Amino acid sequence: MNGALLARTKAGRAADRAAAAETLSDDALQAHLLQGVSRTFALTIPQLPPALAKPVANAYLLCRIVDTIEDEVALDSAQKRRFCEQFARVTRGGENPRELRDALAPLLSVATSPAERELIQLIPRVIAITHGFAPPQREALACCVAIMARGMAEFQDRDLRFGLTSLEEMGRYCYYVAGVVGEMLTRLFCHYSPAIACHREELLGLALSFGQGLQMTNILKDLWDDHDRGVCWLPRDVFAEAGFDLRELRPGHGDPRFSAGLRHLIGVAHGHLRHALRYTLLIPPGETGIREFCLWALGMAVLTLRKIHRHPQFTSSAEVKITRRSVKLTIAVSRLLRSSDRGLKAAFALAGLGLPLQPAVPTRPND
Repeated sequence: MNGALLARTKAGRAADRAAAAETLSDDALQAHLLQGVSRTFALTIPQLPPALAKPVANAYLLCRIVDTIEDEVALDSAQKRRFCEQFARVTRGGENPRELRDALAPLLSVATSPAERELIQLIPRVIAITHGFAPPQREALACCVAIMARGMAEFQDRDLRFGLTSLEEMGRYCYYVAGVVGEMLTRLFCHYSPAIACHREELLGLALSFGQGLQMTNILKDLWDDHDRGVCWLPRDVFAEAGFDLRELRPGHGDPRFSAGLRHLIGVAHGHLRHALRYTLLIPPGETGIREFCLWALGMAVLTLRKIHRHPQFTSSAEVKITRRSVKLTIAVSRLLRSSDRGLKAAFALAGLGLPLQPAVPTRPND
């Protein structure tokens, strides 16, 4: 079967699945789509109070649509930019979502997963859910999509084979793909709870670190997977200071200068995750669902940093992926200590024992 025929076959199957999913309730539909595109968020989002779970699930699906456009190998940079800008307008209610769906879906390549194809087919339904939220919630989601779409486009036309220029530029990238999500979640949390809203400004600042810490951890974990596809998100200045040129980056080289640069980035990510703990502790102890939502992500990130630190010569993300046992332990400890600030501080200190620590200053571009 040639590529064009295979793509049409997959598109037809995605349309059939989407038509079947259309009969589901809003909550069931979003749970179904999340299970397909992110099992992690399909697990964590249901821990939130129902009044928050629905907009947060919708927000993740909106962000995943942007990711799908940005990752689509069949689209050139101009097409990606155009579709992302159109999707931002659709999210705000300025354009018809069906027109976007009908233009984008036929262009998806065979590399696009069935779950992502189905998500694209269901853009009109996802957007209908978005437009049913309260105005402050809709604004938070639309603002997040607009900034993410605009920011990710900034990096589309770049030669990323040999890394980003600096740690500051890495922070800017982390903001566009994760920090802006932290801001959006904080706005949703504050809309949900006046007690949380009392700490709004401090939470918004710490949310940037939360997002940057998680994204830096993902960048380090996926280092060699990205390298295989000709992309490097590491900052050249950090490695140059250690005496290593990222143009020489090869799996299995064992260069101690590279390991020194890696340790520095682990330390920065660890610093951001310390700020993430402060963020979590500002959530009232009685909001156990929101605390668990934050703690699961935070705990799994710290354990991932530990694996990377212990195995700096890893050559694939599978080698530093935390085990299911570690995930279950993170969940159990979070549930046990979720209402105890002292206990959570002690657990975090224990989990981060031995990790390097560097100053962590979150980056927010001037949009």
